[in-house]
Amino acid sequence: MSDIYPSRRAAQPELLPRHDPVVHADWHPGAPLSREQVEQFDRQGYLVLEQVFTAAEVAALQSETGRLLGNPSALDRDTIITEPGGSEIRSIFEIHAQSAMMARLAADDRLAGVARFLLGDHVYLHQSRLNYKPGFEGKEFYWHSDFETWHAEDGMPRMRALSMSVLLAENTPNNGPLMLIPGSHRVFVTCVGETPDDNYKRSLKKQEVGVPDEISLADLAHDKGIVAPIGQPGTVILFDCNMMHGSNGNITPFPRANAFLVYNAVSNRLQAPFAAATPRPDFIAARDATPLAPVSGALTEQAA
Repeated sequence: MSDIYPSRRAAQPELLPRHDPVVHADWHPGAPLSREQVEQFDRQGYLVLEQVFTAAEVAALQSETGRLLGNPSALDRDTIITEPGGSEIRSIFEIHAQSAMMARLAADDRLAGVARFLLGDHVYLHQSRLNYKPGFEGKEFYWHSDFETWHAEDGMPRMRALSMSVLLAENTPNNGPLMLIPGSHRVFVTCVGETPDDNYKRSLKKQEVGVPDEISLADLAHDKGIVAPIGQPGTVILFDCNMMHGSNGNITPFPRANAFLVYNAVSNRLQAPFAAATPRPDFIAARDATPLAPVSGALTEQAA
């Protein structure tokens, strides 16, 4: 397949146009989002949905998060990523395969149904993880487009995927919330530098390959601005796969915890990597594109 989003090949970065739609379905009465929400997602590349889950559901998710973080020996060791230079847990990958509650969350119609509508296709879970930014110790996530990595290292062919961050602790302006450059999803920023073998072993702690150059970032930020959505537990932030995003470190005593779910269109299943010798492991980038069957009802009733 020809590569319409080449990256990590040239000596200089480029800003390339997006060749794919952002929203792959026409709005209609009964859609899981309002017309205004769909238009905002198309235009700005992100949405903030408040109070998606009830207090009881949030409490159950927080309890499960505590269980996962509190007993890492019960998890697949490969899926646990610690902070650079420390032992604090930074991320736990493939949480849907290690927790019935998280599997139920990923399949929930309030999430998977929205993803299926926006992507105009059946969807599967490309990646799931628990992102934890501990108080005082949580390090930054540098600016990047997820699609650049998923394309280069996983073989995701087109921009037909999206991410959902389910807030499990309050995200404030001070504890390292997600930052976005609205509208940046319509420009593909190519990166410079070849992909090293087993790059994921380093990049999941601190990404150094597949990061945009400062000039391109500055141009995007000056043109489009930067936003940092915040919210209470139970809020969901969804954003396009090509959205330029990152987050600052957390030097407050207040930890940040989010369940992070990536939905990919079944028609956009992974191929061979476009800029890496071998694909990343399945716990980071699933190659089983079995469609999710969205499930309705309360999380607390069906995830025992």
